[in-house]
Amino acid sequence: MVHLPSALLDAVHERVLTGLGDAPAGREIADRVVAYLRNTSETTVSVDEDGTTFVITGDIPAMWLRDSAAQLTPLLRLVAAGVGPEEDRAVLVDLLAGLLRRQWQQIVLDPYANAVNRRPDASHWDSDDTDRENPWAWERKFELDSLSYGPDLAWRLWRATGDTSWAGEQFVAAARTILETVRTEQHHEERSTYRFRRAGVPAQDTLARDGRGSETAPNGLVWAGFRPSDDACELGYNIPGNHFLALALERLGDLLEQVADEGDEAAEARRLSAEIREALAAHGQIDGPDGRRIWAYEVDGLGNHVFLDDANVPSLLGLPYLDCADASDPVYVATRAAVLSGANPYFYEGAQLRGVGSPHTPPDHVWPIAKCIEGLTSADDAERLAILETLIATDGGTGMMHEGVHVDDPTRFTREWFSWSNSMFCELALDLAGVHR
Repeated sequence: MVHLPSALLDAVHERVLTGLGDAPAGREIADRVVAYLRNTSETTVSVDEDGTTFVITGDIPAMWLRDSAAQLTPLLRLVAAGVGPEEDRAVLVDLLAGLLRRQWQQIVLDPYANAVNRRPDASHWDSDDTDRENPWAWERKFELDSLSYGPDLAWRLWRATGDTSWAGEQFVAAARTILETVRTEQHHEERSTYRFRRAGVPAQDTLARDGRGSETAPNGLVWAGFRPSDDACELGYNIPGNHFLALALERLGDLLEQVADEGDEAAEARRLSAEIREALAAHGQIDGPDGRRIWAYEVDGLGNHVFLDDANVPSLLGLPYLDCADASDPVYVATRAAVLSGANPYFYEGAQLRGVGSPHTPPDHVWPIAKCIEGLTSADDAERLAILETLIATDGGTGMMHEGVHVDDPTRFTREWFSWSNSMFCELALDLAGVHR
């Protein structure tokens, strides 16, 4: 595992304390940020012999492409804001670049795998009947965020530092694989061979129609079998996932053109991004509960839609956090109001917590990740600070963030050790302290 330099952690603590000013909970928040950064690095991060970075999700010994990027994003904030000694920040850049090289390897091997093993030993959560065998895959639930987080992180790292150590041959190969997969899944019914089936499990853990998923019609959006929660999509076109994919493709175009000198692929990435955005504008909005236009959560190209929001990111609530929407955009403002209300079937409110949960966890459980996203998309610093204080008060006495926490009883929670959630607390605290990505 990786030990972050003590001088860096001391600098983080001081930066958070200074940034939060005279906030009564300032020292506790700063202590938590340092503890969570240390916990993530020492319990989930390892560097393999080839120099790549492998990041387990916490209590599961596999690496999710989505989670691993999110788990290390607080490190990018420290690099971008110049926190700590320069030589210590160079260590963080190496970890981030190593993670990207690992992600490129896995995407080339199998763009449909959402979670991967450290070794090709065929370890898995449950047996899957899919269209191919891949001993590196912990799970082959196809999710759009698996193809989005890496290019987005690479673009942010490049913009912040100029580092291109992640941009070797595997990067170009992964980019081409992403583009081909996107083109294929824009026409899932006609072109895709991807199937996913599990026997004897709830409907959310497998795909209907013999593993093909619910029927869709082509409309420019990209099909996904599963949501960022790893639950099956009810309808095949996940709207927040398509938003983030469009942004990632645009940024991938920048990287292909300006870093890899691959002009044709850059143009194709930008073409696909524009096509998805046009489709989102044409097919992704619905009338909200108060009559204002809002984003749907999923559509199918056949006239059907579903509105909800899930705690996992990409989410509708998180669109400004992902740089996919402006927080003042009227459609986002109306969508946010609907998400944080009873119009969202997974919005819960109780004596201790109110916020967004997920069908992935039991009813009446709010996710700290969603509370952090609520803060990261708010312009009200008092509200953001209150969210951090609430999260500290509802950790169930463990000192850690969890997956879901019961709204009336914080000692009832799912996943005692969930690194992504800890990292999101760090992101909100650092952002409030002026340490931006």
